[in-house]
This record gives sequence, C-alpha cells and structure tokens, in this order.
Amino acid sequence: MFGNLFEEEEEEGFSSLSSKGRVVKGVDEPPPPRGKSNLCGIKNQGGTCYLNSLLQTLLFTPEFREALFSLGQEELGRLEDKDKPEAKVRVIPLELQRLFARLLLVDQQSASTADLTDSFGWNSSEGTNQHDVQELNRILFSALEHSLVDTSGSAFIHRLYHGTIVNSIVCKECGNVSQRQEDFLDLTVCVCGVLSLEEALWNMFVEEELFEGNNLYRCAQCDRLVTAAKSAKLRKLPPFMTVSLLRFSFDFAKFERYKETGRYTFPLSINLRPFCEPTDAEDSDYSYELFSVIIHKGGCYGGHYHAYIRDIDELGQWEPPEEDCKPKAQKKAKENVQEVHEPKLQEDDPLSILMAIISQESSKSVLLDQLGQKLMDKIGSSWSKKFRKQYGPIGKFLQSHSDVFMLVSNGTRVALKANLPSPDQHNEPPTAPDGGASEHQPEADQKHEPEGSHWFDLNDSTVTSIRESDIEKQFQGKESAYMLFYRKTQLHRPAEARNNPQYKVPTHLVQRAQEENVKLQEMREKCEATNNTVELCLHLASSYRLENGALQPVGKEPSENPALSFDRRKTVGDLRLAIYQMQELWEGDMALTVAKSLPAGLHLYNTLTDDNISLNSAGIYNNTDLFVWNGRDVCGATVLTGAEWEPVLLTVVRPFLGEDAEPAAAEDPDACEESGAAFQNGGESGLKKEARGFAGGSTLGEVKEALGEPKESLLCQEHRAGRRREEGAGEGGGASGWRVFPPDDMQRTLKELSLRDGDALLVLEPQSFDSSMFTLNGDVVTVTTPSDCRWLQVEFRPHVKEEEEEEEERKKVKVPATGNMLLSEVKQRAVEELQLQEQPAGAGFCLRQIDCTGKLLPPVCEELSVRDAGVRLMTTLTLCPGSSPRASQLFLHFTVGMAPSAGLEMDIIVEKTCTVRECLKAMLEAVGLDGSCWHLRKLDWCEEVGEPLMDEDASLAELRISNGETLVVTEGHLPPKGFLTLTVWLHQDPKTITAGFNHTDNGPTGEQMSLSADDPHDQSLLVLCGGNAAELRSVGQVEISDEATLEDLKTQVLTLPALQDVCLPTIGFMRVWQLEGSRLARILRGQQATLRKLKLTSGADVCVQQLLKEEDLRPKEVLLNIKMGVPGEKSYYPAEEIVWDASHDSSPRSLRSCLAAHYGLSPDSLLLAKHQPDKYTWEEISNWTQQVSKKKKKKKAESLLGAPFHLKDGDMIGIKNLLVDNNRDFITQEDVQGQQRLREQVEQRRKGEQPAEHAASQKKAGQTKSRKPEVALSINVGVFR
Repeated sequence: MFGNLFEEEEEEGFSSLSSKGRVVKGVDEPPPPRGKSNLCGIKNQGGTCYLNSLLQTLLFTPEFREALFSLGQEELGRLEDKDKPEAKVRVIPLELQRLFARLLLVDQQSASTADLTDSFGWNSSEGTNQHDVQELNRILFSALEHSLVDTSGSAFIHRLYHGTIVNSIVCKECGNVSQRQEDFLDLTVCVCGVLSLEEALWNMFVEEELFEGNNLYRCAQCDRLVTAAKSAKLRKLPPFMTVSLLRFSFDFAKFERYKETGRYTFPLSINLRPFCEPTDAEDSDYSYELFSVIIHKGGCYGGHYHAYIRDIDELGQWEPPEEDCKPKAQKKAKENVQEVHEPKLQEDDPLSILMAIISQESSKSVLLDQLGQKLMDKIGSSWSKKFRKQYGPIGKFLQSHSDVFMLVSNGTRVALKANLPSPDQHNEPPTAPDGGASEHQPEADQKHEPEGSHWFDLNDSTVTSIRESDIEKQFQGKESAYMLFYRKTQLHRPAEARNNPQYKVPTHLVQRAQEENVKLQEMREKCEATNNTVELCLHLASSYRLENGALQPVGKEPSENPALSFDRRKTVGDLRLAIYQMQELWEGDMALTVAKSLPAGLHLYNTLTDDNISLNSAGIYNNTDLFVWNGRDVCGATVLTGAEWEPVLLTVVRPFLGEDAEPAAAEDPDACEESGAAFQNGGESGLKKEARGFAGGSTLGEVKEALGEPKESLLCQEHRAGRRREEGAGEGGGASGWRVFPPDDMQRTLKELSLRDGDALLVLEPQSFDSSMFTLNGDVVTVTTPSDCRWLQVEFRPHVKEEEEEEEERKKVKVPATGNMLLSEVKQRAVEELQLQEQPAGAGFCLRQIDCTGKLLPPVCEELSVRDAGVRLMTTLTLCPGSSPRASQLFLHFTVGMAPSAGLEMDIIVEKTCTVRECLKAMLEAVGLDGSCWHLRKLDWCEEVGEPLMDEDASLAELRISNGETLVVTEGHLPPKGFLTLTVWLHQDPKTITAGFNHTDNGPTGEQMSLSADDPHDQSLLVLCGGNAAELRSVGQVEISDEATLEDLKTQVLTLPALQDVCLPTIGFMRVWQLEGSRLARILRGQQATLRKLKLTSGADVCVQQLLKEEDLRPKEVLLNIKMGVPGEKSYYPAEEIVWDASHDSSPRSLRSCLAAHYGLSPDSLLLAKHQPDKYTWEEISNWTQQVSKKKKKKKAESLLGAPFHLKDGDMIGIKNLLVDNNRDFITQEDVQGQQRLREQVEQRRKGEQPAEHAASQKKAGQTKSRKPEVALSINVGVFR
C-alpha cells in the first residue's frame, strides 16, 4: 500500500553503559532479564517496529495464539528437517510458534525476530526497511493461510477474522434489490473529515448514496436508467474486528503525501448492531471491546510504531505508571482537599484566603517568598492586582494581623498562631497518623483500575504499564492511533489461563524454553562474576621509602608489584584475609590504603577501615592501586595521606659553575631551549635543573628549608605568559622572565599558590645578581640565554614578489646574536657574510620574519634589539630588498580599488602619527593618482573590502592600525557614518510606460522612469507581485546613512546616472519596495521615517516604481491588487490597485465593505479569494469565527493580516459578483496549466528526473537528500498442496 514510506525516527536497543568499575571482557553479555512488567519485548532489527507491534498484538490475542499452538509437528514438520529436500516443513508457522513461546516463557527483556524474518525470505537489508503495518497484516495472514494448507489450522485465520459486507442497490421505481457480498479480514475506515469511528461506520453502513440526476442506475428488471439508492451493511461479524484507519492520504493540490493528525475518537467498547443487517440475534452478538491499538508516531515519510495492548490473561505484572505513584497521589489528595475548601472561601477576603493556604500546608507554614505564588495558584490572580490597592503590600497586611499570623524560622516563614481555627477546618477530612492516607493512596488507585483492564505499552524492547485513560492521548497528533483491534465481549477466558503463560503451549516448546532459561541463568552468573572481578595492584610498604613528599620505590629498578584478581562483591575483610594468605611473612597490623601514582611518586588517599562493606561500596574499581602497610609509617617516616597532601613535582633551577656545564649540556642538549637558559660565553656560569617533589600542603618557606637554602635566598616562579611565548615563533629574545615570590607567600602552601607538576622554581642567592646572566627589575628576574643558543640564521631573498626561486639564489648564513644585540648589527653582519656590499648604490635591505605558511611578515624595526623586537633566537630571518621602518613608523600594504590578490599589493612606510588623510595622500602619490574623490577602507575578516576609515583626521595609531595591515584605496567620497549600501532596481510597469506622464504641468510629456539601451547597468530580473510577473532592471547602488529618511533615499536614487533624465513633480510620485528573494515583499512607508526604523540593512535590494498619482501610505494601509471575475468565464478583468485601510478593522467584513464601495455593489453579493501564486490556487476569504479561548473566555479578533491569510502589500484578491456570476470557482486556465506543470514536476521527481525549470536552481542550491526507494513488502511461502 505505502511500501517503504517510513524510516525509523528512533531506534530501540541497549546502550553499553561503561561504568568506572566495570571490567570489559571478551565475552558476550547475556540478554538482560525481564523488567517489572514481567513481559518480553521484541528487538528492532533497524526498521521492524511495524512487525513487532503486530506480532505483540497477535501474541496477546489468546485465541490466535492457542490456535497456532494447537498445530503439532506431525502437521507442520520439524525445523531441524527444513534443509532436507524431501521434507515438507512449514517454516513460517513453526518459527512463529517458537517466537511466541520465547515471548511467553523465556526470561529475557526482548526476543529476536531474525529467525522469523529469515523464514519470510527477507535478506539483511529488508530488516532496515520500514513498511506499513496495515499492509503487513494482510500479507502475514495470507502467508499463514498458504502455509497451513491441508492442515487442521488451514481455516483458523478465516474463523477468527473473516467477515462479510453486503452491498445493496434498491431501485426506487420497482423496488428490485441487487446485492453483492464482499469478504474482509479488516475494515478500512476514513479519517479525513470524520471525527470518530462511529461517524465513519455510520457513513459507510447507514448513509445511503442516491443515484439521481445525471448519475442514474440501470435497473435489470426495469431495463432502463432509474433513480436508485445504494447502501452497505455488515452481514457476518468475525470474533475479532480489525479496523485500519486511513491516516495517510495524498493532496492532489500540493502533490504530496500527508498524515491526518486531527482528533479522531474511538470507543473502548462498541455495539455494531446499527451497522448490520437486521436479525433476531442478541445485543451481545454485536458487542466488541478494544484490546489493542497500534500507534504511529511521525509523519508520512518517517516514523515509529508501538502498541497499546490489554493483557487479557494477566500474564504480566501491572503496576501503576510512575507518574501515578506516591508523590502524585499525595498531590492529588491535596488537590481533592483543596477542591473541598475552595467553595467555602470568600475570594474577596484576603484574610480567609491566606489562612486557608497556610492551614493546608503539611508544615502549617509557608515561605514568605512563596506566599504570593501560592495565592495566585489559589485564586488565579496576584496580590498586587487584587488586594494591594485596598490593603497595601502583603507584608504590611501580615503585620497588621499579628493576632492571626506570626513569623517563624528567623522571619523566613509565616504560620498561624496556635489555637486558631481554620476558616474551613470543619470541612477538612481526617488525616491518618504518620502519613497513612498518602501511603494508602496508590493502593486505592490500583484498586480503581478495573480487573482485567491491565494495559501495557509495548514499544520494541521496552514494555511499560499504562492507564486505560492514556488511550485517549492517541486520538490526535503526530503520535496517534493507526490500527484498532476489537474482540467480542462473548469471548470469555478460562480460569486456568489466568496468570499461566504455559497454558496450551506445546510440551516440546515449554521444555525448549526451560533449557534456554537454564543457559541464560548460567551465562548471567558467569558474566556477573566476570564483570565484578577487578584487578588490584598491590604496593607493599617494604618496597618503598618516603622521599620528597612521596613514596618512591627502593632501588633504581623497582620490583614488580603483585597483582590480585578479586570479586568486588566481597567485603574488605575478605580482601584483607586474601592478602594475609599471599604474604605469609607479614607480621602485625595490616592497613589497606587506596593509592595513586603521580609524577612525584606514589601517594596515599583513604584507608579501608570497615571490614564489613563490599569493595564496590568502598569505591574499589578495576586497576585500583592498594598500598599495604601498618597504617602509621614507612621505614620509620610518617606518611601524610589525603588529597590535601598530594605531592607536586617541581623543577628546581639553580645557578652553577661553568665546569659542570658542558657535561650537562651533553646529556640534555635541548635543556637550554626548553628552560630558556643554559650556558654563558667562555663557560663562566649556567643553570642546572633538578626535579623535586614536595607535599602540596607544604608552605613555600618549608620548601626553601627542605632545599637547604639560606633565608636571604630568593624563590622565583617562571612567568606563565613567558612560557607560552617560548612555544610561539618570533618572540622571546633568548631570555626568560621570573617573578620573585613576595615574603607573604612564604606562609602559603603550594596548593594555594596553584603550583602544578612541572612548574619551575628558580632559587637565587643575592650574589647571583653579580653575574650578567641575571637581572633584577622590581620583582622580575630576567635570565639571559647563554651563547650556545645565541644565533640567528639569515636567508637572502633577492626577489620579494616571486614565489618560486632557484635554490642557488637563496643564500643562507648563521650570524652570532644575543638578545641585546640591535637588529641593525645583525643585518650588517649578514650583508658582510653574504658579500652584498657590491650591490648598486642606494639599494637597501631589510630583515623580515616568515610565518608558518611561508608568507613574509612586515620588516622588523632595526633600531630595536632582538629581544625588544620579539625575535626569537635560533630562528630564521629573511634579508629582502627594501627599507625597514623606524620605531615610530608603520609598514603597510595597500591596493587600489579592489581586494588584494597575490602579487598586486604595494607597500608603504608612514609615521604612526600620520593621519588617515595624509596616509591616503601618500598612497595616491605612490601610485601616481590625484584627485579628492578617494577614501581608505580596511579589510574584513574574510579578506574582502570592509568598513571605511571614517575619521580622516585621526592618526593611524589612534585607529589602532597595526604593522603589516592592508588598506584599500577606494574611489568615491567618504560615506557618512552608519551608511547602508543598497542595490536599486527599477519597476518596469507596462501601464506606467504606456500611460505617459501628462497629468502634471511640470512633468515632461512622454518621459518615464526607463533606461537607455546603452546603459551599462542594464540587468533584468523577473519578480512576482501579487501573482503577476513584473520586470525589474538594475539602476546601480546607493550609499546612504541609516539615519537618512525615506525621502532622502528617494532623492538620492534620482541622482543615479541611469535616472538622471527622470523628472517627478514630488517625491510622493515614487513608490519604494523592498525585495526579498524574487518577490516584492513590502512597501516602505513614512516619508520622514529613518531607514533604521524601516529595518533596512546594508546589502538589501530596493525597487522604485513610478506612480501616476501621489501616495503616502500609513502603517496599517495595505496595497492590494484586485480583479473582478468575468461572469460565466474562467478569467478576470484587468487587475487594479486599491488601498485598504486596516487600521481600525482588519476583518473580512472590512475588506468586503471596502471593495463593495469601490465597485458600487452590496457587500453580501461579493465572494473573495486570495491567490496563491506558488501553488496556483485560490484561498476563499469568508466570515469565519475563530475558536474562543476557554481560559480567557474572550473572542479573538478576526484579522486578515494574521493567520491563515497574512495579507500584505501586493497580494492579489479575486472577486466574484454573485448577482451576475454563479461560478464560485476562482481557478483560471493559467492556474490549471500551472497545476499541471507542478504535477509533471512531482512525477519527474518521483522517477528520479530533474525538472527542467528547476535544474539550474537545484544545481546552485545543492541536491536535497533523496529518500530511499519504495520497496514492496512480500513474504515468500513454499508450496504445500
């Protein structure tokens, strides 16, 4: 029917929760057992929710289930013989029996349908294709009937579901009755335009269809065309009535499928006698009760199925849904009490209301800040709105009634004074002591649920209890009922079937299920043991010593720590005993402490003291480190435990003599660069590093004492910003900065100082500053990089503009340098080394850095030192032709008239104090341009021409123009601040062009707003306006301030070169539209309104239109295009414009009156419709009545400016004069042709072709996601005749 329409919106399955303590083993986890409902779900293979819902419904149809189980292996064969060629095995019913037995008897959360779908002949991809459940219902029944041919169950589908309908046609002339009988397994009823199942059945089986007029019936007895009546009746009713709801339909106007989501009710029990042929049978023969509802959630192209099913045999454990449990029950009880109290309250008496609110609280008090909200909940109005004017603030009211109210809990709560009767105390129900009433409430709710009406929601693998009242939630919406299953009320179940899932199940299937349960239990026990086994790493105290605030292994090569596999469900005492048995030589007490390996060493945290708790409760997880010791000391040293004493591994840096430098450098050649310091020239002095651990709770003074430093020594911390600079290119200067810890920090702990593992700590004695290596400036110590790291590589590049050069042209030289050396000296040495002194006179060179992409950065200032210029030692500089800027200058790139491209930029050096005007003049002189019609713009983030530099008298430094920035010299005067760039189009109206412009004295005859043929801006655009196509032509762009008015915009538009010859009497003769896409969206109103107020943004498109009369529309005046229909024809008179004033009344009656006055007709004789040009349809405008809000009890205003019409400027309104035109259809021949084109496009898309008129736009916008091809649903059945 609908084939592969539905794709899963949600997938059911098990998410593997990886807990911290769970051990992931290479074993398959068994399926989880059944949940609280004690019912089994069905796994979703990816798209088989439709199959799962139907199978669960058939399973909970006891008569179907028992009829299937009654077929033995002697009739169906054995599944073990299905591969034997001579065997006749009916695979589908056998697999269905096995699946039903698993669902009934096997203790697992969900069962698989893979074997069943394999018997259908489905491949692996079929399980991911979604199909229609109504279609599956028919195909599955057909497959079962074919599979059970020549067996005792060949007719059980027919017996349970078969019914007949008789169609009758009665001749009104002779009374002859012609009848035809139809068979059905399910009834398909209409949903569209119907409110309930009863109404749909009434339309099908009670209403008669008359054959009259041009639609007569040929009577066989009269032998001529006669008037007749056609009707249908139910003749035979099956024990089970399946009703399929036609939720999915096709809209032939929109040419797309859609889902009916409107409200459609159906009863829990129904009597079908009114819809059947008259008989003498009892009413019980026609009574049915609902037992299953298959629900579809989603739309027509995607969704999910699940089922609400009544457990007739009470096989599951029904419990009240979670939302109905104790908290809600208590709330409901309070609501019931509140309902009793409310009628007695005097809503105009705030005293009685507040007393009632407080007395109904369980604590007999209310928080002051919640009293106002509770008052609003009680009476539906706030204190300020209802009582403040008369009684003042609520706090003042409470104080004035101090004889009634009192403040408790330090003034935060208000309560009633003792021995005061509540105004409705005599109405309060007695309260059971100790909350007894609330405890009994769930039981009362459970008893309220009728016996035998236990409903469950079976949603693939999940099964949950629901209320019978929850079915009403599926009457409407995207999640709504799709199939209904009724059973005759005469069908009673035997007592032995109740709570007995083995009832009528064949013995071999029961035995098979029991064996499967035994295997599952063994697997679960094995998996549980495996998952609860944790690997523990034991650290013995005899193998460790306390050093630097942490436990360190004894010896350079620590012995391997013993590992222990242990069940975490056992107690700490069991673990201690196991370790005692492992360590036979252990003497004395044994303490087990959770440890963790840190960079500083092993640290101890919490000790396991309670031997009676399990390891799981103690927080012992897989790969936990346990330290085994006496709980007091390690090798006589006291160990501090806990997170606050967590050790920190610091790098201690000290000065040392030169003779120790070279060995250290040999061991760690990168140390100089990483720490920012190494050796000095001549090997006089350097720095050495040492890793030391300290307890995080130790103070800085204790650290200094542990290092053996004198009190006058300084401790310094490396600047974090300096550390980050070392990682970047072009900074550092070979020196690092250190901050001296002030004396107050000596009493702070390492944790308080935020010192982390790896942080460096510089220790300096006062005499250290006698060396040139250390410089103290305030509280900052600068350490200069030693000579081994002091060099710069200079590469000569003679051609800056060329990207590719031959390798021999690039000469390189390494120049010795220090952080204090001037860059001019570096350049001079590089020029000498490269032998460039013989270059032509006047040829200058500059040094430039290179970024990570290989692009040359601006020249460095040669007046600065290497450090001050941010040049990092041991990097490469490029020597290029050109000049270098001084410290007071900027090196800028610039281009003329366009965004820069590779090789087209020009360079200039200007002073930082230079103004924008002076910079622009210098750039114009550099390129040989003159004139004052130029301004400068910056580049935006995407390297395109951006905002202009508005203040031409401001200096470059004030505007924060940085070194190396690119500016664009742009032609044109500097636009004012807050400018907008608007593209202007001209509306080519045929009426305006042909009518001339002769109605004013100052307007030129025959001149219109049109373009010359040789206009360079001549670009055309076809747009829609009210359903009519209008041609627009581009006339250029304007730049205007957003504070300018609409009148200023019109005036500036007329200055465009393409419109210089146009003359208008006043600005009012020009209309300005705003374009959105390919539509004229709205008319800009208010001549004095600013463009900002009109919400115009830069880059917007506007269209100007010449008018024959002056116009100044007000905000609520709507310009409409109207056209009157030609009587008796599918056409209209030419359209004309009309202004409708909707400021006071925007209802259909107001528009009808306006049009009636325009045409001189009666409003009641006009029929109106709005044209939808994109759909080629007309939407009739009638005097409708909107639904009244139940809460506000106030009728909403009927407005055509809102939903569903949203009338706006340019909309086309069709008019029919009913006095002379009986044709109420607004469709024209053009609309019919347009709809035909839409149908052809839909057909082309369905075939996978691209509509010709949309090919270009589709290619530009990108292909949309294609849906899966529809695949027919089928079940393969063998031949058993």
